[in-house]
Amino acid sequence: MLKLVESMDEDHPATPCLVMSNESGATGLARAAELGIPTAAVDHRPFGQDRPSFEAQLNIHLEAAKTDIICLAGFMRILTPGFMEKWSGKMLNIHPSLLPKYKGLNTHARALEAGDTHAGCTVHEATAELDGGPILCQARVGIAPGETPESLAQKVLRYEHLIYPATLRRFATGDRKRRDWKSDAT
Repeated sequence: MLKLVESMDEDHPATPCLVMSNESGATGLARAAELGIPTAAVDHRPFGQDRPSFEAQLNIHLEAAKTDIICLAGFMRILTPGFMEKWSGKMLNIHPSLLPKYKGLNTHARALEAGDTHAGCTVHEATAELDGGPILCQARVGIAPGETPESLAQKVLRYEHLIYPATLRRFATGDRKRRDWKSDAT
């Protein structure tokens, strides 16, 4: 989130209007507030299994902020098809794998267990399909001998911080072409 916000300089086609989390203690909320960006927290726990009611509260904040684009970053909740439909074509997500490989969690460990020689990250349009939607950008990194899930995560994170802001900039101008990042992959 912070890299996205930092990238939105005066010539950026988008402006941060809200940083929201389902965790009131999220560090990103404090950092956004320090930067003068409005924040909101909607705790999902009181809603139990009633995801539509939780999402209705999210929508109240998103609509009040006049949100045009939603950038998911560390938001670890599965959203309903109804929510996804409402924001269709206006939502981006970043995922720490070379989609369509390794949707979901534990992507780095899964890549290592499979013996992959490369891993990476993907920015895609978020859709009702988990970690689905059109791919807008990927960056590949080589997996070194002795790599651990933690070391691979750090290697991939470097590229997440590069490709997500670059893709948001293009997306905000209407450019939805896939443009992969030249990385240090071997």
